[in-house]
Amino acid sequence: MRVGVYPGTFDPITLGHMDIIRRGAKLVDRLVIGVTTNITKSPMFDDDERIAMVEAEVASIEGDIRVVGFNSLLMDFAEREGASVIVRGLRAVADFEYEYQMAGMNQQLNDRIETVFLMADVGLQPIASRLVKEIAIFGGDIRKFVTPSVRDAVVGRISERGLLQGER
Repeated sequence: MRVGVYPGTFDPITLGHMDIIRRGAKLVDRLVIGVTTNITKSPMFDDDERIAMVEAEVASIEGDIRVVGFNSLLMDFAEREGASVIVRGLRAVADFEYEYQMAGMNQQLNDRIETVFLMADVGLQPIASRLVKEIAIFGGDIRKFVTPSVRDAVVGRISERGLLQGER
């Protein structure tokens, strides 16, 4: 069985992430979506909320897809999951430079696991979770970037925390 891991913080999960998940699921027998905490970011949603959000969003995608939280080195997590492939999405040249460096470091840690890059759909390339949150915090419409349920969760969290900025 060919197992792939698609890691990310998914804070929140976007239509760009969903595109990579749909396409990545076709490349492997099982796709494990690894939801992690990036210590350099301050997430809008906690680990359990992000895992639940991703599970809800991928429920209708065909294929063997699991959503698992992890807080370790990616290559250790991939090894535990029995993965032979890491799936990564690329939006732009800037992504490639960072991802190329990470793939090289990961290969040094475990050369039995390959990294596969999928180019984001052209219409979804500019989408980034960080920008989605920023647009929403300033009262902008994020419907083009996330599903309705994720939009509701983001808007609700902004309201709950009193984060709405700018002129209203």
